[in-house]
This record gives sequence, C-alpha cells and structure tokens, in this order.
Amino acid sequence: MTPTRPRDLLAAGLLALLVANILVRMTYGSLPSIPLFAGATLGVLGIAELLGGNSLRARIKRKPGTNPIQPLVAARAVVVAKASAMAGAIVAGAWAGLLAHVLPNSATVTAAASDTASALVGLVSALVLVGGALWLERCCRAPEE
Repeated sequence: MTPTRPRDLLAAGLLALLVANILVRMTYGSLPSIPLFAGATLGVLGIAELLGGNSLRARIKRKPGTNPIQPLVAARAVVVAKASAMAGAIVAGAWAGLLAHVLPNSATVTAAASDTASALVGLVSALVLVGGALWLERCCRAPEE
C-alpha cells in the first residue's frame, strides 16, 4: 500500500467542486437553508483521527508506558485514514462548489449570506478531516530502526 498522494486528493476535490457547483447553480432556488454546523461533524472526526494518530504513533515507537500495537490494528488504521482523506477531499470540494456560488451573492441575498457561513464551516471541517487523516496515515508508518 502506498501513501496517499496529494494530487489524488486534489483531483477528487476539484471534480467534486465542479459537480457540486453545477448542481447548486441548477437547483439553488429550491434548496432549503443549510444549517450553520451541517459540516462540523467532519471536523470532529478529523480531530479524533489526529488524536488517535498520536496514540498509535507512541505505541508503534514502543514508548515507555504504552502497549505494543498489533500490525493488523495499524493496517486497519491506515485503511481508515486513506478512506477519510479521500472522503474529506470530496466533501471539501462539494462545500467549495457551494461556496463558489453563494459567496458572490452573499452581499445582496440573505439566504446566500447564511449559506456562505455554513459552507465555510463545512469546508474548514472537511479540510480538518483531510489533515487528521493524513496525520493518522503518517503515524502508522513503521519505525526506521
């Protein structure tokens, strides 16, 4: 298994941005208002992966006071990290697609101003998930020695 490549995440995010932007432009008038913290769950997951990565890293490096980790647990963590990074990139692209539509209209349309804040929260949360997932993946690497 190879490390997650940033270009793969960027490509998935850009494709999601384009698709989401087209869909939002076609259907924005009929969409309900987006809750402010609709995307915040992804940020919580990203923070959990960051903390889990720190714990796994200590166990993999066999730091004093930690139990050694079984290889299958580390392999599962890598799979979760890779999937989370890709999902986060896709969702970040979707939030960016929404943001690209509502941001220019936020000064004149009240609903667009509300949805701009929601899209920003969602975009930042999705990027936190990508960062946490990449950190978790990095923490699961075998020690050099």
